[in-house]
Amino acid sequence: MNANLEKVHAARFAHRNRINYLATGLSLAAMAFGLFWLFWILWETVRLGVGGLAIATLTEMTPPPNESGGLANAIYGSVLMVSLATFVGTPIGVMAGIYLVEFDSKSWLSSTVRFVNDILLSAPSIVIGLFVYAVIVSRFKSFSGYAGVMALALIVIPVVIRTTENMLQLVPAGLREAAYALGAPKWRVILNITLKAARAGVITGVLLAVARIAGETAPLLFTALSNQFWTSSLSEPMASLPVTIFKFAMSPYENWQQLAWAGVFLITLAVLGLNILARVVTRSKL
Repeated sequence: MNANLEKVHAARFAHRNRINYLATGLSLAAMAFGLFWLFWILWETVRLGVGGLAIATLTEMTPPPNESGGLANAIYGSVLMVSLATFVGTPIGVMAGIYLVEFDSKSWLSSTVRFVNDILLSAPSIVIGLFVYAVIVSRFKSFSGYAGVMALALIVIPVVIRTTENMLQLVPAGLREAAYALGAPKWRVILNITLKAARAGVITGVLLAVARIAGETAPLLFTALSNQFWTSSLSEPMASLPVTIFKFAMSPYENWQQLAWAGVFLITLAVLGLNILARVVTRSKL
């Protein structure tokens, strides 16, 4: 009897091991498949992007076909619009996240805000671009950097809201109760206790939002459009690196294609740097 039970247990154990080995093998194969394409993309980006880099790439404006030039105006436009969108979207997102956790977490209003925020998080960026086009561009009958900033800010806000809400929910309730017991007002508890305890996660969310909008093309096609020349006026069409890459990569001109790959390399470096910075900030504040 005992021998039969041991045989049954051994058979079941062997069956579970076979299933485990199969699942592990499939998981490793899927990981290898994904890593293969990732490294291939990165290799092509580095190989073709470095070849298009030069001093002129960072100092000269986008050229006409078959002439020398660079991406200075596109880089400036991207940095300006991304910076302003982050400056506009971050306070709104942080304050909305604080409201959802600290002031009103279960009412119909907070549920509605979360629902709308989920829609914005999952909405394609081109839809946001079309919305801003209908609201701003078509009414003022002009593409502009302001419209581009608004479109990018609408992408930043839901990311920051979700990150801020999740990070504040992780703060132990005992910290708040201890501060209230000492007589601290609610605004000071939020500012000096909960938000300070969650600052690493909030900063990480902001950096990830910046990394996301840095490569957005569709919203800017419908809002800021592009500009072949240098402009610092947000009331005019403004060049951006993603749109310039899209335009140059689709062209038949070799110099434009080289600049497009150089722009891809620069955006990849910027996004990589932001992700590394987010990890460093998170680890240093834990």
